Amino acid sequence: MKTSFAWWPFLFAAAVASAAPAARPNILLILADDLGFSDLGCYGGEIATPQLDALAAGGLRFTQFYNTTRCWPSRAAVMTGYYAQQVRRDVVPGIASGGGNRGVRPRWAPLLTEFLRPLGYRNYHSGKWHLDGRPRDNGFDHSFEIGAGQNSYFKAPGNTDDGAPDIQTPDYYATTAAADHAIKYLREHAARYRDQPFFHYLCFTAPHFPLHAPAADIAKYRDRYHQGWNAIAAARYDRQKKLGLVSHPLPVMERDVGPPYHRPADLELLGPGEINRPLPWAELTGEQRRFQAMKMAIHAAMVDRMDREIGRVLDQLKAMGAYENTLILFASDNGASAEIMVRGDGHDPAAPPGSAASYL
Repeated sequence: MKTSFAWWPFLFAAAVASAAPAARPNILLILADDLGFSDLGCYGGEIATPQLDALAAGGLRFTQFYNTTRCWPSRAAVMTGYYAQQVRRDVVPGIASGGGNRGVRPRWAPLLTEFLRPLGYRNYHSGKWHLDGRPRDNGFDHSFEIGAGQNSYFKAPGNTDDGAPDIQTPDYYATTAAADHAIKYLREHAARYRDQPFFHYLCFTAPHFPLHAPAADIAKYRDRYHQGWNAIAAARYDRQKKLGLVSHPLPVMERDVGPPYHRPADLELLGPGEINRPLPWAELTGEQRRFQAMKMAIHAAMVDRMDREIGRVLDQLKAMGAYENTLILFASDNGASAEIMVRGDGHDPAAPPGSAASYL
């Protein structure tokens, strides 16, 4: 018998009952980065996410799930069980935290892995880290860590595999690399530690900026968003109402909502197609519409690719006979980002949007 459940808007899961009830379940915790709550098909989105949709169909989707709205506080909370402010990973305005918003965790706040290890679990990590300390020093047996490469999905400076520099392949793409290493660790587990349960913390950087995706993935969505975000939002909301996720009317666009800071030089570099405040689609210029439609297409391509890579990891679980005894959780560290900035190697306005030389 299979049972499953899911986390909303940024977590859902599939828990599968084992044929041997006494066996400790494996745990696969998948974390996306800056995923919009309605991006997935199972929450009304138009992006193709069949793998996650299938998990949700046999599971539980939360409709009132809250997180800290930022990368590092959410990761600290999910891995320690404490509020981020308690473990020096975020601040409360006007209150001294004693460690800043990215301080070192107190010794009394170990990660989940330190509790699982005495129970016989092998612990693995692949992808983004964004916690204090290093994974191997915090209860993980293996870790592929995406380091400075978070500024590019096509380059891997600072990536490490168990602390050693990771060799970048010619076709490197961060989302695929995170799944590749997860599969590698799972295969080793099946070969050497089959009698032990595992915890795998799979942390994609997608769809966090920069908007980078393989050209073929972008092509799939190139013409999808020319109707504009007002029409897209209305269609998503209509599907959500049919799914029973919402019942109130679609909120009015909040024009005064924007990024928490302004970078005029970056905005100028990105060109006249960029905007830094919500505007009705009808009020945009033709150039702005084309630019924003392309950005939405790249974002969709990144989510689509992440879903396919998750499918490869699930296939590995099935191949090693572990799927039926694995608790599968999916979440995002926070919702969609309003940030506009240029980092890493910068942005070439002449480069194809979504390519390595662009930074959107």
